[in-house]
Amino acid sequence: MAVSSLPLDQQVVLVTGGARGLGARLTRAFLDQGARVVINYYQSREAAETLVKEAPERALAVQADVRDPEAVKELFEQAQAHFGAPVTTVVNNALPDFTFNGDARPGADALDWSHLQQQLEGVNRGALNTIQAALAGMREQGGGRIINVGTNLFQNPVVPYHDYTAGKAALLSLTRTLANDLGPDNITVNMISGGLLRTTDASSATPEAVFDLIAQNTPLRRVTTPEEFADAALFFASPWARAVTGQNLIVDGGLVKG
Repeated sequence: MAVSSLPLDQQVVLVTGGARGLGARLTRAFLDQGARVVINYYQSREAAETLVKEAPERALAVQADVRDPEAVKELFEQAQAHFGAPVTTVVNNALPDFTFNGDARPGADALDWSHLQQQLEGVNRGALNTIQAALAGMREQGGGRIINVGTNLFQNPVVPYHDYTAGKAALLSLTRTLANDLGPDNITVNMISGGLLRTTDASSATPEAVFDLIAQNTPLRRVTTPEEFADAALFFASPWARAVTGQNLIVDGGLVKG
């Protein structure tokens, strides 16, 4: 049976940056469905090990900087040795060395190329490393799933996260070109783009008034949760999405129309 038809409880899923924030919710979503999950972390060892305790037979914590191709290669080797099977699904969520700092974001006059380069290294190089490391195992199994985490700030740039949005926009381009390139291998590549989520590490300092304003302008009249975002990842990894690739699904309660 090809990976594209595997139920979630037969999959091996890698979640990068999977120990805290949205990553932890993604990890739990797959664990709740019976999947085996590789929890990649960069610095959050304690949080990763705590997650493993929730499903010790199906969860594995592996430290790796996704920007380092050798570290990523070793991560995949550890995962296959531990679970006795290659990774079937990769969720690219990691944002190494980046902090959401709201009003402290640099504006047009202060923006430096180093800000953009940091995002290109973390978001784009990180995703490229994990995808390339996954290909051999996916091809061996007859297919695979790649799910990239994006942002609705492409369409609605209400906060000047110039560097973050540029990195995610480039990741969307990579999502589409890789979908075309890897389709013959039965490997799907999709993106999920959320907005402000209630609540993750990234949004924990957000004033209540901002949440209220977003809710008032969203068709569902509420702010999307990390759990609701994770539902979309389950869809893209599941057999239900076997014919879906190259897509960017906006999960923000309809605030931004894709």
